[in-house]
Amino acid sequence: MSYLEITQEEPAEATDGVWLTCIECGEHFPPFAGIRYTCDECEGLLEVRYADLPTFADFGDDESAFHGGVWRYSDALPFDEGVSLPEGDTPLHNVPRLEDEIGVERLRVKHEGMNPTGSFKDRGMTVGVRVAQAVGVDRLACASTGNTSAALSAYGSRAGLEVLVLLPAGKVAAGKIAQASLHGARILEVDGNFDRCLDIVKDLADRGEAYLLNSLNPFRLEGQKTIGLEIMEQFMAEEGDFPDRIVLPVGNAGNTAALYKAFRELEATGAIDEDQIPKITGVQAEGSAPMVEAIEEGWDHIERWDDVETKATAIRIGNPVNAPKALPGVRETGGTAVAVTDAEITDAQRSLAEEGVGVEPASAASIAGLRKLREEGVVDTDEQVVCLTTGHLLKDPDAAAEAGTDPEPVPADTDDVLDHLRS
Repeated sequence: MSYLEITQEEPAEATDGVWLTCIECGEHFPPFAGIRYTCDECEGLLEVRYADLPTFADFGDDESAFHGGVWRYSDALPFDEGVSLPEGDTPLHNVPRLEDEIGVERLRVKHEGMNPTGSFKDRGMTVGVRVAQAVGVDRLACASTGNTSAALSAYGSRAGLEVLVLLPAGKVAAGKIAQASLHGARILEVDGNFDRCLDIVKDLADRGEAYLLNSLNPFRLEGQKTIGLEIMEQFMAEEGDFPDRIVLPVGNAGNTAALYKAFRELEATGAIDEDQIPKITGVQAEGSAPMVEAIEEGWDHIERWDDVETKATAIRIGNPVNAPKALPGVRETGGTAVAVTDAEITDAQRSLAEEGVGVEPASAASIAGLRKLREEGVVDTDEQVVCLTTGHLLKDPDAAAEAGTDPEPVPADTDDVLDHLRS
């Protein structure tokens, strides 16, 4: 049995209307009295639950309130404010040429690369680091393909806490390592892939050596669910409706789980009806696609891929820890999952750039996946779709340069420049 329904009454373990629930066995835990990432009884994943859930009206409807970032949604979060840079309030781009080419009724691109450190991870860290303060830790840690380390380093530094990041050696884009380095993190390069890094960080956390802030931590996903709240509000304000489908890249499946939680909470309050929940559609690279495999095979679990490879470094993950939350999210919303090649990802990255939207390769997987699903007839022409792009193009400047045009050397003379242009 899965305890994903938002129907429970407030248990004795709650603090100020907030508690933790195991999604596998239903056990309740206090939110801040002690540190836990999984269930004490069965080691299942935990979710943050609330006695009083807000509707859209509780977030405010005046123009100034709309531009409040993550903490505009404090009524749906465990605190009124967090360690903020600030984050959220990212643009929902129009991409008319892509919309026509792909052939859907409406296509908008939610660009999470416009957060302070250049990725959606900032939304999770503003909440997660605030919780770290509440439970009284002094060292934060994460395993990372790059973006998590950049975000944790910035927010941990802001909070005055020590930050430890474990990265797979030689597998992280230079821009992301530079961010973690400049923000003062202690960087350990592990001879192994991301999943092995996460194994080690979990061991460190279990030994009390650090506070884990990967998306296994349920409070991380509370910040990330504001992506879903923001998309729903923005799309309704600008299009007069909610989107039919949200397409997103999948690595550790944290965003997939977070979107599903946002929509379950909105439905529980009556803010949206069941048929207004967007279809959650995940995209992975072919060389790193355990979620796609599980969806295609009809499994209720994922099988870990020990050997993963893709140029989309941010989603080069073979054991998505949030799969128990994410797989139901895809299935229950009527969504699906699809794998795309690195070449298709690069082509989508170029197409977004032609619309002025600069993203790293993993982000472009959402567009590549939508293209493929549209070609296969899975996505209909009358659908209104939001594609989530998760990181800025400068996160991986080498990939951007490889996908872009080459510089053309010319003499330092105007006439010679004109001759070159004419030729």
